[in-house]
Amino acid sequence: MRRILVLGGYGLFGSRVVRALAADADVEICVAGRDPAKARSVCDSLPDARATLTPLAIDAQAPQFGAQLRALRPQVVIDTAGPFQGRIDARAPAAADTYRVPAAVLAAGAHSIDLADSRMYVGGIGALDHTAKAAGRWVISGASSVPSLTAAAIESQRSAFSRLDKVEAAIAPGNRTPRGWATTLAILGYAGQPHRCLIDGAWREVHGWQSLRRLKVEGIGTRWLARCDVPDLDLLPARYPELRSVEFRAGLELGRMHLGLWLATWAVRAGLTRNLDRFAKPLFRLSEYWQRIGSDTGLMRVTLHGLGHDGEALRHDWTLIARNGDGPQIPATAAVLLARRLLRGEMAGGGALPCLDLFTLDAFLQTLEGFAIEVVESKSRMEHA
Repeated sequence: MRRILVLGGYGLFGSRVVRALAADADVEICVAGRDPAKARSVCDSLPDARATLTPLAIDAQAPQFGAQLRALRPQVVIDTAGPFQGRIDARAPAAADTYRVPAAVLAAGAHSIDLADSRMYVGGIGALDHTAKAAGRWVISGASSVPSLTAAAIESQRSAFSRLDKVEAAIAPGNRTPRGWATTLAILGYAGQPHRCLIDGAWREVHGWQSLRRLKVEGIGTRWLARCDVPDLDLLPARYPELRSVEFRAGLELGRMHLGLWLATWAVRAGLTRNLDRFAKPLFRLSEYWQRIGSDTGLMRVTLHGLGHDGEALRHDWTLIARNGDGPQIPATAAVLLARRLLRGEMAGGGALPCLDLFTLDAFLQTLEGFAIEVVESKSRMEHA
């Protein structure tokens, strides 16, 4: 029987990966993490699963992790146990310790997929490329909303442009949607911190969770947005060299939460605190206290600016709207799609790379069928600046 190991399989995204793959027959899904009771709870919650579900106590950071993998002999390992920012050694971001988990997966003869959204982690995954190619296995990093879905949305509309000048992307979850602890740590880790961003043809320093914008979506309302440090900021300019600007923002539905965090970033910039990580637990508890307010509707928007084939300025808005709290299924879907492709033998060769150009937007949306998720698109022509 084919075996998939899901690390962090009872977390916000890991449990959704497990639930989606549980519909597949002739597959064993090992739901793994440090807490075996939580792993068992996920398995027990899926009595109608076609797959075989096995709860396991595995700590991917423990010395015995490699030996456990070799004993299990999975075909695919899906790592959802963030935050991946915490694995980066600032002195040597491509050091062996940074990628010890996918390296151990390769040594066990399996394919590796992760849901990392860390700019440095995803961008540096090529450090394992030689080893992965020699093993004939894939190490795919960033199989999440960013960069994989952003890139798929761009590629679906790229042919409408003779020249692509600017990409703006944003994610704004509904406040009543479940939130993840790892995601909270990731945001607080870069809030107020400087990072590079391509703006008008030049690399400029900007700061996390600053540069406020407002996004209005018909039928949903207006959401605040602020800058995020994500892999797209490096990967998209490399993928599309003609781009002059790439910007990514995210937003919290409740203004009190979004603007409160924005205010806190000024304390980081002023040097009053090194970062906001130390406030993670009280801020997370506060967000849960307010979770009954707002909506369960989230969205992702990717906006392309450039020239159409008639030489006129062209803008395209692609918006993914998730209702009924189904937003967290979006970051979990790329891993589900890729795991199925790998088990079916549809991805020949091997290598270590960010999750770009490995599936089409149509394939991604087909994997989301059955959830309360819809796509809205619009094109508009504008006068030349």
